[in-house]
Amino acid sequence: MSKVCEICGKGPLFGNNISHSHKATRRRWNPNLQKVRANVDGVKKKINVCSSCLKAGKVIKAT
Repeated sequence: MSKVCEICGKGPLFGNNISHSHKATRRRWNPNLQKVRANVDGVKKKINVCSSCLKAGKVIKAT
């Protein structure tokens, strides 16, 4: 399962952890994905959606 929102395509961002001695190691920030039952083309389906898409109302939840 990839860490990508199925609505907006938001994925992980990469950067560095910086220690006290200023040594840098790689890290990643994953999007806040939620598994949601939603209507996709009239079919109820489980999709991975980021919380910002849920908050913005871009997803029609299945009842």
